[in-house]
Amino acid sequence: MFNKKKQPLLKTLIAEGTQILGDVAFTDGMRIDGAVKGCLCADPAMPSILVISETGSVEGEIKADHIVINGAVKGPVHARHMLELQPKARIEGDVEYALLEMHQGALIAGQLSPILGEEEKPTLKLAANNQ
Repeated sequence: MFNKKKQPLLKTLIAEGTQILGDVAFTDGMRIDGAVKGCLCADPAMPSILVISETGSVEGEIKADHIVINGAVKGPVHARHMLELQPKARIEGDVEYALLEMHQGALIAGQLSPILGEEEKPTLKLAANNQ
């Protein structure tokens, strides 16, 4: 319905109070409520979603199709399809995205770069002023 692709299930949880030291490769979906120091990389051949909650933190590179951040990230972020930055998102690093949704309060200390097809040009859509 409404031409939306079905999101992968969140099959993996790194719970609050848990700290992972080292790279993590995953498929489908993962939620981070704890801390990860290392690369979080989803299998590019499969649809993926990564959710970093308000209590979650990552120090390292992040690669996934759909990324939702409401916690802290120190390192580059590569969202192959969609990046959602919720109000408490804090990113220190460069960000690549195909689509971006950023809520008021989210902060990025780094460069924002859209992922464009070979002949695509970046577009800017401004919200209408209802006055």
